[in-house]
Amino acid sequence: QVQLVESGGGLVQPGGSLRLSCAASGIIVSAHIMGWYRQAPGKPRELVARLTEGGITNYGDSVKGRFTISRDNTKNTVYLQMNSLEPEDTAVYLCYAYRFVTYWGQGTQVTVSS
Repeated sequence: QVQLVESGGGLVQPGGSLRLSCAASGIIVSAHIMGWYRQAPGKPRELVARLTEGGITNYGDSVKGRFTISRDNTKNTVYLQMNSLEPEDTAVYLCYAYRFVTYWGQGTQVTVSS
């Protein structure tokens, strides 16, 4: 059974940082495309970042230069380091894994507000 468990969300002030974690079980993260989407109320789901099996990264235009995706193969975990957070980054962040099929985590709320 595949499980993706996100953690690390919360409330942060504008300009602050958070690191999200996505701990995987039932799959090997280094053998999958791993990534993060976000869903804000009233907005379409948006790709935030993606990391391929070969280590290639892609980022949404709105987060380039501020967010970094990475993985720790020993912990079978993917991370999203988010810096210089803005109120517009407020959303539920969902981890996913793809290799022929897509698996999703339950999401973690990130709120950027003063």
